[in-house]
Amino acid sequence: MLIITNHIYNKHFSSLYQEKIKMKKLLLLLKVSTIIVVLMNNLPSIGVLGYGPVVLIRGGVRDSCSQIELPKTVHGPESIAFDCHGKGPYVGVSDGRILKWHQEHRSWIQFAVTSATRDKKLCDGLTNTTLEPLCGRPLGLKFNTVTCDLYVADAYFGLVVVGAAGGVAKQLVHSANKVPLKFTNALDINTQTGEVYFTDSSSIYQRRSYLPIILTDDSTGRLLKYDPRTKQVHVVLNGLAFPNGVALSKDNSFLLLAVSDTFKILKIHINNNNNNINNKNNKNNPTNINNNNYYYVQHFATLPRYSDNIKRNEKGEFWVALNSGRGKIQGLVKDHENIIGENVVDPLSEDPVGIKFDEEGNLIEVIDGGFGDQLDSVSEVEEFGGRLWLGSNVQPYVGVINPTPL
Repeated sequence: MLIITNHIYNKHFSSLYQEKIKMKKLLLLLKVSTIIVVLMNNLPSIGVLGYGPVVLIRGGVRDSCSQIELPKTVHGPESIAFDCHGKGPYVGVSDGRILKWHQEHRSWIQFAVTSATRDKKLCDGLTNTTLEPLCGRPLGLKFNTVTCDLYVADAYFGLVVVGAAGGVAKQLVHSANKVPLKFTNALDINTQTGEVYFTDSSSIYQRRSYLPIILTDDSTGRLLKYDPRTKQVHVVLNGLAFPNGVALSKDNSFLLLAVSDTFKILKIHINNNNNNINNKNNKNNPTNINNNNYYYVQHFATLPRYSDNIKRNEKGEFWVALNSGRGKIQGLVKDHENIIGENVVDPLSEDPVGIKFDEEGNLIEVIDGGFGDQLDSVSEVEEFGGRLWLGSNVQPYVGVINPTPL
């Protein structure tokens, strides 16, 4: 079910307009069974961000979201990928395996594992996080659309790759600048160069003990780049507070990075020609130079909840998953209200679990979880084949939403 509104958003509404927004949100909640179009064409354009029509997808209501159950005892399809032939989805699960959905047989089959030393008898079906360093924990997944190889960010074994036929993955990166990867998390691939951008969420804590990253204000996370042509890894940014999802733009000119502990999304411009990027008039937006590349950092959005993976669709739009524990995680963050500040994206939902932006940071769509169990802890939203595929780090299934109105 869809609910559409035509508010013109900006960051500095007067109190009068704030009251109007609250009234419209209340009206939306009362009219879940209808589609409402509200025209407000006379609002002045005061703020920095102007939003067009925003689609609110009621993913939390009955029959709007289906499930593909995982094999018994495993859970946590953190990330979702489809191969060069459109087959899948592929997911990494709690026992260290990467599974592929076989549509014809309506069942999951094992596609790959992330370590040659993984003990099948010990690990298959495992849910005990203390053994994750032995069994592996594949998080971010992405197919190279040219080579059809699957790149995997394994929380313990680093950046690995497996061929189109599957099997045992090959380790590519386990450290950067002599600092071991502790919590490899998410990745994306430059479609022109094959370079892989990926995150190491902490240089101190592993995935199985991630809460101290939040509780101690750990800022040892890094954004890294692996070049398959030179086999070298480079640190793009460091000193980050829980860097998480990463997604390149359609033309590979910039990437979005979720810095979860600050509730912010950064926009990092990439210039491979060493020109046209400077920060003379942007002293608060650093420029990092390494390996003959310039990276200019801008603020993209501040979110109301803890962000997780970011995925780009075919149109060049970005889905950001809000894996928040419905407010529990941000409650652990010290000085939460001052961290997020005032210019927070208003998702027109009391329970936003996914937000879609265009390249300029304009809000396009929101998935409302309806506070139901079905869309609890959404880690990723992958838009593919006219559907929204939802990952989770805790659920025993992959969620599927068909956003077309009934």
